[in-house]
Amino acid sequence: MNKAFAQDPFQYDPPWNTAPKSAVNFTVPGIDNVPDLFGDIVDPQLVVFFAGNQFMVMDDLLAAFKQKHPKYERIFVETLPPGILAKQIEGGSITIGNMRITHKPDVYAAGKNRIDSMQNHFSRTEVYAYNKLAIMVPQGNPKAVKTVQDLAKKDVKIAMPNPAWEGIGRQIVSVYKKLGGEQLEKTIMKDKVSDGSTYKTKIHHRESPMKILYKEVDAAPVWYSEVVYQKLLNHPVEMVEIPNEQNIKATYMIAEMKNAPRAQAAKDFVDFMKSDEAKAIYKKYGFETP
Repeated sequence: MNKAFAQDPFQYDPPWNTAPKSAVNFTVPGIDNVPDLFGDIVDPQLVVFFAGNQFMVMDDLLAAFKQKHPKYERIFVETLPPGILAKQIEGGSITIGNMRITHKPDVYAAGKNRIDSMQNHFSRTEVYAYNKLAIMVPQGNPKAVKTVQDLAKKDVKIAMPNPAWEGIGRQIVSVYKKLGGEQLEKTIMKDKVSDGSTYKTKIHHRESPMKILYKEVDAAPVWYSEVVYQKLLNHPVEMVEIPNEQNIKATYMIAEMKNAPRAQAAKDFVDFMKSDEAKAIYKKYGFETP
């Protein structure tokens, strides 16, 4: 057999989470695949908008919440970029493919800066997790990437979260500025974008590991939890750690919407996110907790 066709071209494609059971499963890799919508979209008893970098915790988190609150059988969750979710909250709808979604969230979870900037939408906010940055590389680290500064090398292709809608993108740029000033930022975010050796993501963190796995880039600055998750999946990636003195600490907050259509469900879920069960799940996937 021709080796070019021996490898499944979609072998690393999401959804990486466990799909809910139903009469027909019509997920078609590369064509019909909506990995950032979870659960029951019809008549949900709880609607949660989560920043996209937390998609990996959803299976365990929703199962644990349902076990604690069995009355909530139908839960709908979106794990899109926080900036996209914010636009959806402001505008009231989002279209994905041919499908329009008009659900109003009961709960919104994102980075502290995003939550602080939208305080007028919330009746309650809580801190529930922390994260830091790391560099994801293919197994074997063929380009010998060891530092953040190595991302600026001409022969190192990278996937970079787009700062336009990704909080992590802005956090990474702040590290570039800290370590190499305006020049390092310009090299990675302008010069390398122009020559094609920096790819700005169009979705969110899910895109960066796929670029690594399909050998389209050599490195990707990501959340620490992202590398932990890919290794839990036994995907061929490695982590290059960023020293704490060069790193950042992201704070994640969860908020009850002021006009939550299902206010009691919102309260129950936010309370759950402060529980030991929820903290244990986040720690499993590489996050830190209060």
